[in-house]
Amino acid sequence: MELNLQHVEDACKELYIRALKLLPDDIKEGINDLKRKERDARAQVVLGTMVTNIAVAEREDNLLCQDTGLPIYNVWIGRDVQFDGVQLKQAIRKGCERATTEYPLRSSVVHPITRKNNHTSTGIDMPAIHIDFMDKPGVIEIEMIPKGSGSENNSFLKMAIPAEGILGVKAFVIESVVNAGGKTCPPTIVGVGIGGTSDQCVALAKRAATRPLGTICSDAEGAKLEKELSTAVNQLGIGPQGLGGDGTAFAVHVELAATHITMNPVAVNMQCHSARRARASIGSHGIEYGF
Repeated sequence: MELNLQHVEDACKELYIRALKLLPDDIKEGINDLKRKERDARAQVVLGTMVTNIAVAEREDNLLCQDTGLPIYNVWIGRDVQFDGVQLKQAIRKGCERATTEYPLRSSVVHPITRKNNHTSTGIDMPAIHIDFMDKPGVIEIEMIPKGSGSENNSFLKMAIPAEGILGVKAFVIESVVNAGGKTCPPTIVGVGIGGTSDQCVALAKRAATRPLGTICSDAEGAKLEKELSTAVNQLGIGPQGLGGDGTAFAVHVELAATHITMNPVAVNMQCHSARRARASIGSHGIEYGF
């Protein structure tokens, strides 16, 4: 299949806008579930305000949050898809720019030294584009994740050693959540990466943080750790927006990679309560949108 690059550009524009305006059903249900379980009266009010904010944003066709975040596009390419890689990158970048200038959105992207904002949500090596491959014929899938500063600023990496063991991993995750406190706009999804190289470990944590609620780690030991850490994090009492309560996190998600015999890297990345994401499938069927 020859990839239609205009479809890619159009989808990347639409995905940015949809991700900022439409919350996936699993996140909406996650907030409602925490509200039903919450024992703290103030936390119940905070969660109720979040529910109202979501409803108003959808009714008024507004953004869920003023922070449009750093634009991140995750791309999975199926079998037998033909394309020019440079043109694919240009189409993704163009779609990101069009969302920002035509909708229009606030551009949150600046030069890292001059702090100049060209108001296109693009810049040096931005948007972030991650490409992987999948075993589906004739289709590519694109996921858009706008990562706001509240959650992204609270990202942590520790190059632990094997002697620290799993207890060291657990302690680092708990310490990271405590240090983040209310700055990530909890309740959060706490993404944990374990293993790989340093850069791979951070990428694993972000993949874990943006996984849909209700999914579990494909590795049995990772899934077990998710349960233990989810319970522990919600016993910290940080609560919604850091004002106290039971609902500090929707869940803790864990992703794993094999690593070096003398290494034990662990990374933490979090999603705020507006855990925004949008997804599109592009193929001979045209463009299909979802989450």
